[in-house]
Amino acid sequence: MIVIVLAIVGAIIGALTAKKRDGNRKDIAQYAAGYGIAFLIVGLLLTVLIDRMLSGG
Repeated sequence: MIVIVLAIVGAIIGALTAKKRDGNRKDIAQYAAGYGIAFLIVGLLLTVLIDRMLSGG
């Protein structure tokens, strides 16, 4: 669940960043994808860390 939420948040942040920099639709899509993937990786790492902490091993 954390992974999905962070991927969506990253995509929104990326799209807003590109729009703020006066990017066209392709720029917005590229920023959204890049930020989405970056946040997805962070979410994946957080999920693994939380799982390992809660499972005790």
